[in-house]
Amino acid sequence: MNSTELPSFEPVTEADREIIAVQLGRPPRALRAVAARCPGGHPSVVQTSPRLENGTPFPTLYYLTCPRLASLVGRLEASGIMKEMTARLETDEELAAAYLRAHESYLAQRDAIEPLGHQVTAGGMPGRVKCLHVHLAHTLACGPGVNPFGDETLELLRPDWPSGDCAK
Repeated sequence: MNSTELPSFEPVTEADREIIAVQLGRPPRALRAVAARCPGGHPSVVQTSPRLENGTPFPTLYYLTCPRLASLVGRLEASGIMKEMTARLETDEELAAAYLRAHESYLAQRDAIEPLGHQVTAGGMPGRVKCLHVHLAHTLACGPGVNPFGDETLELLRPDWPSGDCAK
């Protein structure tokens, strides 16, 4: 898939909506599609609309819903790794260029749904790394090679990656 193409995802079923509400502990907002599923078949990433139902801009296009994955990412974030990732952007031109492309891809995909008229994406792109949940969601939704920090997060979590039915 080209990094700026709008991926084709599964529609959200009523069963998905109920599972996502349980995962989040609240009713989901601005759902458009299920962008990725866990090995047990539950939604793990959803694609959201660029605006909430009340018209408020919502720049997070891909949202990690799986509580187990969110917990794993939270532990990774607590380690302070995002400072190190951000520092690497200043010294690694190839990484910085790939991260800029991830930002541009995210914007292009969001704007293909509805332009918000601003260049804010999510997760600190393109100048810093501030939310690995967003980056992992981007990678799970769009595949490897689109977001370098999403790819890196996926690899760091692989030893603890959920297998089977993660909802049990």
